[in-house]
Amino acid sequence: MGKYYLDMEEYKRLARQAAAEGCVLLKNENNTLPVREGETVSVFGRIQFTYYKSGTGSGGLVNTRYVTGILDALRAEGSIRVNEELAGVYEAWCAEHPFDKGKGWGQEPWSQEEMPLDDKTAARAAQVSDAALVIIGRTAGEDQDTKAEPGSYLLTDKEKAMIRTVSRHFARTAVLLNVGNIIDMKWVEDCAPSAVLYVWQGGMEGGNGAADVLTGRVSPCGKLSDTIAASIEDYPSAAGFGDPYENIYAEDIYVGYRYFETAARDKVLYPFGFGLSYTEFAVTTEGFREEGEDILLQVRVKNTGDLAGKEVVQVYANPPQGRLGKPLRSLAAFRKTEVLQPDGEEILSFRISKKELASYDDSGVTGHKSCYVLEEGSYGLYVGTDVRSASFAGAFVQETLTVTERLEEALAPVTPFCRMKPVGEGDSFCMQEEAAPLRSVDLAQRILGNRPASPVCTGDRGILLGDVYDGRADMEDFLAQLTDEDLACIVRGEGMCSPKVTPGTAGAFGGVTDRLQHFGIPAGCCADGPSGIRMDCGTHAFSLPNGTSLACTFHEELVEKLFEKEGLELRRNRVDLLLGPGMNIHRNPLNGRNFEYFSEDPYLTGKMAAAQLKGMGKAGTSGTIKHFAGNNQEYSRNLANAVISERALREIYLKGFEIAVKEGKALSAMSTYGPVNGLWTAGSYDLLTTILRKEWGFDGLVMTDWWAKMNEEGEEGDTRNTAAMVRAQNDLYMVVSDAQANTGEDNTMEGLADGRTTRGELLRSARNICRVLMRLPVMDRFLDRISEEELREQREGAGEDARFLDLVYQEVGRDTALDISSLSTEKGASAVLGVKLLHKGVYAMQVTARCSAGELAQVPMSVFMNHGVVITFTMNGTDGEWVTRSADLGEFRFPHQYMKFYFGQSGLELGEIRMILKEEF
Repeated sequence: MGKYYLDMEEYKRLARQAAAEGCVLLKNENNTLPVREGETVSVFGRIQFTYYKSGTGSGGLVNTRYVTGILDALRAEGSIRVNEELAGVYEAWCAEHPFDKGKGWGQEPWSQEEMPLDDKTAARAAQVSDAALVIIGRTAGEDQDTKAEPGSYLLTDKEKAMIRTVSRHFARTAVLLNVGNIIDMKWVEDCAPSAVLYVWQGGMEGGNGAADVLTGRVSPCGKLSDTIAASIEDYPSAAGFGDPYENIYAEDIYVGYRYFETAARDKVLYPFGFGLSYTEFAVTTEGFREEGEDILLQVRVKNTGDLAGKEVVQVYANPPQGRLGKPLRSLAAFRKTEVLQPDGEEILSFRISKKELASYDDSGVTGHKSCYVLEEGSYGLYVGTDVRSASFAGAFVQETLTVTERLEEALAPVTPFCRMKPVGEGDSFCMQEEAAPLRSVDLAQRILGNRPASPVCTGDRGILLGDVYDGRADMEDFLAQLTDEDLACIVRGEGMCSPKVTPGTAGAFGGVTDRLQHFGIPAGCCADGPSGIRMDCGTHAFSLPNGTSLACTFHEELVEKLFEKEGLELRRNRVDLLLGPGMNIHRNPLNGRNFEYFSEDPYLTGKMAAAQLKGMGKAGTSGTIKHFAGNNQEYSRNLANAVISERALREIYLKGFEIAVKEGKALSAMSTYGPVNGLWTAGSYDLLTTILRKEWGFDGLVMTDWWAKMNEEGEEGDTRNTAAMVRAQNDLYMVVSDAQANTGEDNTMEGLADGRTTRGELLRSARNICRVLMRLPVMDRFLDRISEEELREQREGAGEDARFLDLVYQEVGRDTALDISSLSTEKGASAVLGVKLLHKGVYAMQVTARCSAGELAQVPMSVFMNHGVVITFTMNGTDGEWVTRSADLGEFRFPHQYMKFYFGQSGLELGEIRMILKEEF
């Protein structure tokens, strides 16, 4: 097998293991779980038939060959039985109450109507069953936030009534939460189920992973990556979340458990890091010592129960309050054991650098403004299996204040506001307010003072990027050949569904014009993620557990192995960059995109992201860390200004990205739709240059989110302001339909003319883009250096999807007959056509066909556009006469589209298929 061979069975196994290890058991009374061999289970809840593998939007639209839901997996179990009588009741009801898919992008409802459950049905199920499973489902997704209302963050009355009814009739009732993010949990006490298990959204193998836990093959070992408070109003971010124009981050660094463990312990239902097992563990600190600037810990974990299982050891720091004020607990390290048999044990070793416990002084109160400092005093370390149960392991004393890193003020707010600061002593603190420090530097002068030189264009000297790649030429000499117009084109990415890269993917970058390709610059391909490759033309891909689920595994090594397979799958599909991992902080549980992200904790977030990047890197591909930074609300995400202190940015909202860059060696980053401290992030110099590149040493490329805005300070954001984008060192505007024609009407050339942008700044972005292209598989593909073995594996691995790799596009005008000579109309046949629409607008399809059968015959033909079915033409038999049928296809704003035809029955002869423009935009 070749170096880049993708073992699909191993891929499935790892995904299944990850889904299982991410399950978090919150309650398990009466030995409800696991379900024992020979037992019968009754499954309640309509979502048993429509398992949520992921959320919606760009992070969820993965076209899979199959999805194994929880009921599917339980039915496949040989050791237990499913109450099929009850399943039939639900099936019949669901047939009368079909799944509501919503109406378009981001419009699927967060939950589905639940079947009313009466006592008679529950009692009958209890007579023939040993245990009950109640499945509650919630989707999540882009462009809308969760709401603190029934059917979204809260359970509906029907859902609560169902749980109460089942719990009355069954002594063993387990509620399974097939959700993307934490939801309100007050109902647990009120409805009184005997067990509660978060199974999250586990991807296409999620049902199998959940079944492994339910049957006891895997003892639960997932841990909460978020704090579950008693009420949504208890989260300190609640007052500053949801405004369409401005959100004040008054809670500052006190996000999640950092707030609750410091000042609101009584508000917590389930603490950060919490999760039960089917067995018991004893966790003891065996060693604690200082070694130079590090702390070394040894922790013994012993399985004291009756079943095999894994445990997660978590280490938390308790620094002195000093002048800055600090949370009473901050995650400093974690490790997961191997599977421990009863009486088995394992010693886990931890090395924690003291400087990682430093705090950022953004005010100068310590005498060291814009520095990370270790204030004098005692630094305690606590070891346990969640933040609340962690016990004192040891402490070191910092005799004098020490500066661990000298930086410069960057990205500080300009809007006055007050932030939280703890006041008290011991373990008793309350929150008071202090004024957040505002920006004191002249940002415009900083930019002007750091502009790169602008060498003149030398013209074409015959140097190709391949010459630089092979070490025969210097990058600067190569880039000097590019004209200003070439440079304006290279900072434009093309998409969606650019014909220059893998069909159905999100965008192309680099060699997007003939002239740029003349210089040997290839077109790199990026595809939506992070839970699998989104390819809108219908290509199948693997759907992975969502970000929250993976974070709850607390298992870096497993995530890295899983994403090595993801990297190989990217390579197989000629995709160079996955648009993920998504790694914004779960600042508030209502953020609709939390399912893509990992945690409320920046350290856990960074470690999970770094693991994904390392895994993909082993396959030669990579990911794009996003959304950089502060994308903590979907509602009004392209407008709402996030007002955040510099300290909170550095310690919370940027820290995970920093870990991903320094440890994960990130090659690509994506800025956000919205502004932070008044500047849209796609044009924020301090974010993208001062911090990301100068301080962290990032040497990759930065792209915008799709159709994002940029601004000059004090002005509104504008999608055309690429002059501000390039100046900030955001290298790529994503996306336009035609880079050469400047269909996005950007102002890059205008900015060059009036001095807002310089040739040197454009060359800097071109250098970043070319340098990344040379580190991705596209460079070898462009130079025809991909081995025959890998090419064969691409074809064989893609199977029937190989037809998508080299799709030819047909131009469609106002009324165009398609070339359908490649279409087979045999039963089960399918074919894909690529079309390039010359006009934006509403299109219709006109099909002329005939069928020799009689009029009672039914011959269906389904037409898919991009990801979903548009229309199914069902032709009756025409006795050999030609008939014409018409249907609307909908509106299309991008030129390149994919059309898939599927024939459910033989006997149809196609005469002509036309696409007709009904209304032009």
